[in-house]
Amino acid sequence: MVQEVSLEIPRGVVYGLLGPNGAGKTTIVRMLSTMLKPTAGTAHVNGFDVLTESIKVRSSIGLLPEDTGLYDRLTATETLEFYGGVQGLSGEPLDRRIEELLKMFELYDRRDDRVGKYSRGMRQKLALARALIHDPPVLLLDEPTLGLDVMSTRAIRDYVRNVAKQGKTVLLTSNNMYEAQLLSSMVTILNKGSVRASGTVEELEEMSKAKGLEEVFVNLVRSESAV
Repeated sequence: MVQEVSLEIPRGVVYGLLGPNGAGKTTIVRMLSTMLKPTAGTAHVNGFDVLTESIKVRSSIGLLPEDTGLYDRLTATETLEFYGGVQGLSGEPLDRRIEELLKMFELYDRRDDRVGKYSRGMRQKLALARALIHDPPVLLLDEPTLGLDVMSTRAIRDYVRNVAKQGKTVLLTSNNMYEAQLLSSMVTILNKGSVRASGTVEELEEMSKAKGLEEVFVNLVRSESAV
């Protein structure tokens, strides 16, 4: 549950949504992706209302949920063909896009293997490729590197940086302070469903003259828990 959360995310930035487990990060992603209806307030994604223009919102976003939800019996190619078709893609343009994404995430050589045989890191990269199949302007990434090995984590972080440079907007949730600091231009810290601080990484560090975002985060959560 979240309470009176207000976010304004500029185009073309990586925006970090940081907080401990249960802070409300996934709830916000679900509302912005139209998977969950807000009980109060309003939300717009790419200029579209999540309640009254849900189809346009879903066409505007690429979603990497907490649970990838991939089908084990499909191959990587079949997975992207299916989701590309859902987004209205077909024929040669879809084939080119699938090849591009599979090569980008180093899955091309395993394109005909069933997803059930993939490692966790490979599944996460395929799920991100699925989110990107229609080249959306907005990406919602819920804990994209959670539980991944070093190489897979590095690959996904590199891609997040690259898409931001291309002008895409990325909302990235994490409970990893280092990752938020590494990737984000702006950060909002949540705790118990409410916003505790927002701003650039530098502004948040300046709040307590801290040496890093981690100290700000720990201090805010500790003070809130003590109330």
